[in-house]
Amino acid sequence: MSKSLALLGGSPVRKRRFTSWPIFGKPEEKRLLRTLRSGKWGRLHGPEVAEFEQRFAGMHGCKHGLGVVNGTVSLRIGLMAGGIQADDEVIVPPYTFLSTASAVVESNAIPVFADVELDTFNLDPSAVEAAITPRTKAIIAVHFAGQPADMDALMSIARKHRLFVIEDAAHAHGAIYRKRPAGSIGHLGSFSFQSSKNLNSGEGGAITTNDDQLAEACRSIHSCGRIPGGLWYEHHVISGNYRLGEFQGAILNCQLDRLEAQTRKRDANGQYLAARISRLPGLYPQRRIKGCDRHSYHLFMMRVVAEEFGVSRESVIQALQAEGIPCSGGYVVSLPQQPLFRNKAFAPYLPKSSARLNFKKANLPNSDLLCREQTIWFEQSMFLGPRSDMDDIARAFEKIYENRDELRKRGAKARR
Repeated sequence: MSKSLALLGGSPVRKRRFTSWPIFGKPEEKRLLRTLRSGKWGRLHGPEVAEFEQRFAGMHGCKHGLGVVNGTVSLRIGLMAGGIQADDEVIVPPYTFLSTASAVVESNAIPVFADVELDTFNLDPSAVEAAITPRTKAIIAVHFAGQPADMDALMSIARKHRLFVIEDAAHAHGAIYRKRPAGSIGHLGSFSFQSSKNLNSGEGGAITTNDDQLAEACRSIHSCGRIPGGLWYEHHVISGNYRLGEFQGAILNCQLDRLEAQTRKRDANGQYLAARISRLPGLYPQRRIKGCDRHSYHLFMMRVVAEEFGVSRESVIQALQAEGIPCSGGYVVSLPQQPLFRNKAFAPYLPKSSARLNFKKANLPNSDLLCREQTIWFEQSMFLGPRSDMDDIARAFEKIYENRDELRKRGAKARR
């Protein structure tokens, strides 16, 4: 291995690609062709989605599973089924994808941002407690990167204040917290099957719950307000057609066959890499909380503290990429700083409340720091290969640290 950084003219640590995504083969082809030839392409007539719902619910420790068109709709359906009304407040983290908060707005409710813990990237229970008002009706707990949030603490708060809890498990397929699968701990779980996700059908989502009434409400909302025993053109609640299609169900059934082994591989590789790179000053992998029995590692998340490591996050990312290690800095701003929230561009939603809301005043120092200067993301497919792949990532960090003075000088010159 060259001692000089690839960014400065040396040879890169790695010249071959990491595991490509998605992974598929003959099983997917067989099921897709069978579905095509059956002519039963919709949820109402074919067997694939029904089979997947049952299997996915069982894997996640739930009585009920419901396939829907994506992981944003699953959140909104869950809020509606949970009885959220206009102008109710729903506590959400600021360090997450847009949908966690936009689904609240689309439910005509108000997202209230509570800061995340700096070392876990998940909701800080003390910040959640401080954000509760008489208007608060729900919490959306994101299992960010695939690590379960501190659900014991969050559920305790929810019981105390009689709040509805949705687990946003879009990153957490197969994750386990205190022997309970993600999606089975709160009142309801929400999953995504978008193309980057650990369980992938291009687009799609699912709802999980152990509550019979919630399951019935979600099923009605996702299928035009119909109810068991009702007439076909009898519609009981505001709703739509949010059903998952049979082609996606066919792919998901095959992908589900692969998920257990893939999740174990990701977790083992993630823990190994975390142990290796944490030996270097200023590198802090996502802290694994007590009770996290399995991390699904949709992302490998870490912080770079420039004052300790010797160079900025931006310089580290550039150097890693030059060494053949794909990575990014993730979110550029906390959600309240997104134009949607700064400008309150809520269209027909929240007409009464919008005037009094001011998201510019949100005080979220941990989330802001993570976005501004500390986080590095590695995608999940990088963790499906051999342990030697993790060694390459670790060696790249070690090489950067050894050459930090030269890298810092390069950055100083670029800023002149």
